[in-house]
Amino acid sequence: MEAGGDAPAQGDGQDLSVFVQNLLDQMQSRFQQMSGNIINRIDDMGTRIDELEKSIGELMAQAGIENADEPQA
Repeated sequence: MEAGGDAPAQGDGQDLSVFVQNLLDQMQSRFQQMSGNIINRIDDMGTRIDELEKSIGELMAQAGIENADEPQA
């Protein structure tokens, strides 16, 4: 039973190595894409928060309410 097939052939090992490398490359690409999407969403949220703070400040000014963050004398 010398040619039984207990040990993988040289070609099978190379095929597996190529498969694993391709899989890792795909995963890295996907993670980079996801990371970029997350960063873009965080930037968008930051912009929206800044706009909201500005709107709230304008509404408070129109209502005559002083800024609660400023120390009162």
